[in-house]
Amino acid sequence: MEAEFLHIDGIVVNSEITESYFTCDLAKCKGACCTMESPYGAPITENEIEDITKELPVILKYLPKQHSNEIEKKGFWIKQDDELMTRTINNRACVFVYFDGEIAKCAIEKAFNENKISVNKPISCHLFPIRISNFAGPVLRYEKYRECQPAIEKGKQTKIKIVDFCKDSIKRKFGEDWFNKLKEATKK
Repeated sequence: MEAEFLHIDGIVVNSEITESYFTCDLAKCKGACCTMESPYGAPITENEIEDITKELPVILKYLPKQHSNEIEKKGFWIKQDDELMTRTINNRACVFVYFDGEIAKCAIEKAFNENKISVNKPISCHLFPIRISNFAGPVLRYEKYRECQPAIEKGKQTKIKIVDFCKDSIKRKFGEDWFNKLKEATKK
């Protein structure tokens, strides 16, 4: 099936985002999106680096010692091929990962949800499995990983599509009006 695209206020959206089912199942995937093998973690913006840096003393309290030591020695981000990304531990876990039993979770998100800091995790993490590319403007696409197969299965059970699963992060990035236009465009 060839992908179709929606065009909303200069932003292109791959129709898979509005048509594919997806609901994270942490009990099955164990937070795989935070621990995929790679020397680089999540994409991050300069503004996010600045905001996280301000909140870092609080965030460090939520992290395992190995991760906080790594951040204190090398920092939490890296620039590679003009891309800013979080660092990883042992080419796997993002430096901001802590473990709740076997499940990898984000220390930034935990501190934010507990109202200890004013900044949430990077938007690239919050939007996942949506990724933003830039081809003469933003293009939203569904990034598929086999580790997310449980999320696809659970999405089919819950009947929740990616656009609704990522509703809060889409609104955070593009605003509520834009999200409403996206939802309206999917009805046509």
